[in-house]
Amino acid sequence: MLDALRSIPTQMDYKGQKLAEQIFQGIILVSAVIGFIYGYITEQFGWTVYIVMAGFALSCLLTLPPWPMYRRNPLKWLPVQDLGTEDKKPGDRKPKRHTKS
Repeated sequence: MLDALRSIPTQMDYKGQKLAEQIFQGIILVSAVIGFIYGYITEQFGWTVYIVMAGFALSCLLTLPPWPMYRRNPLKWLPVQDLGTEDKKPGDRKPKRHTKS
C-alpha cells in the first residue's frame, strides 16, 4: 500500500504551476461573478456563498493534484560533479591580497 502511494508523482514544473494558478484564479473569478449576479437576482446572499464555495471546490480539484498537464516541462538538472575539495590542504590555497587604500 505504501509503495503504491510513493509511486504517485507529487511534483509540478514551473509552467505547470503558472497554469494551475491561472486556472484557479479564473474559476474563482467566474464563480464569484456568477454567484454575485445570481444572488443579486434572487436576493439571497446564501446562493452567492454556495456558488463561490462550489467554484473553490472545483478549482481545488482541478489544480491541487499534480495532473499530467502540469508536468509537461520537467526541469533538466545538471549531472552531479565531484568537487574534490577533500584532497586540498589549507596551505595549497593562494593567499588573498588586499589593496591598501
